[in-house]
Amino acid sequence: MTIDTESDRDLAEGASVTLKKGEGRTLKKGGFWVFDNEVAAVAGSFTNGGIVCVQDFDGYFMGYGFINTVSRIRIRMLTRRKDEKVTPALLKERVRASWNYRKQVIDTSSCRIIFGDADGLPGLTVDKYEDVLVVESLALGIDRLKNLILKALVEVLKEDGIRIRGIFERSDARVREKEGLPRIKGFLSAPFDTNVRITENGIRYIVDVRDGQKTGFFLDQKLNRKAIWPICRNAEVLDCFTHTGSFGLNAASAGAKHVISIDASDTAIEQAQKNAEINGLADRIDYQVADVFDLLPELEKEGRQFDVVILDPPAFTKSRNSIKAAAKGYREINLRGMRLVKDGGFLATCSCSHFMDQELFSKTIAQAARDAHVRLRQAEFRTQAPDHPILFGAEDDSYYLKFYIFQVLREY
Repeated sequence: MTIDTESDRDLAEGASVTLKKGEGRTLKKGGFWVFDNEVAAVAGSFTNGGIVCVQDFDGYFMGYGFINTVSRIRIRMLTRRKDEKVTPALLKERVRASWNYRKQVIDTSSCRIIFGDADGLPGLTVDKYEDVLVVESLALGIDRLKNLILKALVEVLKEDGIRIRGIFERSDARVREKEGLPRIKGFLSAPFDTNVRITENGIRYIVDVRDGQKTGFFLDQKLNRKAIWPICRNAEVLDCFTHTGSFGLNAASAGAKHVISIDASDTAIEQAQKNAEINGLADRIDYQVADVFDLLPELEKEGRQFDVVILDPPAFTKSRNSIKAAAKGYREINLRGMRLVKDGGFLATCSCSHFMDQELFSKTIAQAARDAHVRLRQAEFRTQAPDHPILFGAEDDSYYLKFYIFQVLREY
């Protein structure tokens, strides 16, 4: 079936949603979501995933968005402009704007091209790994338009001479079930080798887009990985939660004398070892399968000390209800990490949970420093790479990665 990405056909279904008086607070602050308890009434016929008009209790126009009565997020907004109809041509312009932005802010050989609400395409993530696209669709409305948007993206990239040889879908996150969607994974193009070779910061990787975590690689840490280079020259480095080995490989490439990279996953360590081999760095990195929470106390008992300790854990919380437990986990892991850093050495530490906001993360690190009897001198604070833009007004959804580099001091 031919999909016309240039069409000006209005995709809205004609129904309208009216908010309760005093609701719509997220929208009015610049956010993109309307929750189920904020809706007073729906007038007209619609299908779940369709595009509807949203208005305030007094009839004031607030925009157009996807509706889904299965989801607690009842509406995901697409546009606030009354004169801007949602058409295939508009969606293509959103895609083009997303790509043009990336070309201005980051190396686009491998990058995130579409980042959900921050690019005006709610629920959709598209990562580019050289000439392969990996897509994650997490909302019913965007899922219905997924093929249209991907076709537009391939066309936009072709305008710049980039030919995409394959598209793989990784819509296998559990959160899809909250939208009434099945978890799916598979080719959206002709099959291809899903072990994709990329280069980042001059380091080569094999990215497993079929079975790797998320879409296969954590592109959001690209510039943070480069930021550790100055502190890793001639250093003994401990790289915790290494995943595919990226921070350890950057440390070795920067001139570290020796790196120990740790992960609890056998599969991740096998992939990291392959990445070390293709970069000629296997002789400087030792890999170990271990639970970091168990291993760090053992290293401390042995009296081990490192010039640099890197902590890049998975999110310890994926809901507000578990923040207290997550803070305890972050405090523990940072406390252990600090004790393993030589006086005057460095700790690189991060959190990738948007529920663990910057203020709470900073307080948790400060508490760990007090318990470890060290002082921290902040060298850098960073967030996710700019191809994962933080959208003001929607920070709760788009701002998630916090990354610090501290010098660890014991003498004052």
